Amino acid sequence: LSGDNLGRKDPASQRWLLRGVNFKVTSGDRCAIVGPSGAGKPLLLRSLSLLDSLDEGEVRWNGKTHHGWSVPDYRRQVVYLHQRPALWEGTVEANLRRPFRLQVHQARQFDRSQITKWLALLDRNESFLDQPERELSGGEIQLVGFMRAIELDPSVLLLDEPTASLDHQMAMAIERLIDHWMAAGTGSRAFLWVTHDRVQAYRVSNRMLQMNQGELRDD
Repeated sequence: LSGDNLGRKDPASQRWLLRGVNFKVTSGDRCAIVGPSGAGKPLLLRSLSLLDSLDEGEVRWNGKTHHGWSVPDYRRQVVYLHQRPALWEGTVEANLRRPFRLQVHQARQFDRSQITKWLALLDRNESFLDQPERELSGGEIQLVGFMRAIELDPSVLLLDEPTASLDHQMAMAIERLIDHWMAAGTGSRAFLWVTHDRVQAYRVSNRMLQMNQGELRDD
């Protein structure tokens, strides 16, 4: 996944929010993106997931621009996880099953045994699957969103502060889970992890990217 000279303006002020962003993420990369608030970190992730349009530059997937791939297939491989994911009405299990009803994911099946293994890493048991979404805490909603993202077996995860609503113990559990997910991919997966916590950034990454005033550089 790469960005070539990415740029995005504020529609009202015409001020550049992103400008001249160039980078490349390859298989096995564990990239942490750090920088002050307002630097453009979430906007970069949203642009890479095609949720926000760009004013200049190109996002490339396997060397091809969007003219060479379909958006649904791209979003199946490159998954964006918002720090406050939205859940559908129903139980945790219903939320984890629902993505497989979408046409782009119909070749895959919900794997309850895999979910159970992940719950064990998160210090949860199977009864968590029966909880209705309206009874979940903000941190638990984030856990469900995280599992819903990785169960689709993407190649690249775009993580916007995935542990922001979690206490230290649960944040460490999420870090163990993503480490498990990366290891299970035998080097074929990668992630971009936005965080304000530099200690966490050093802990989870093998590559640090610094963002400031809409510009990105390797740290």
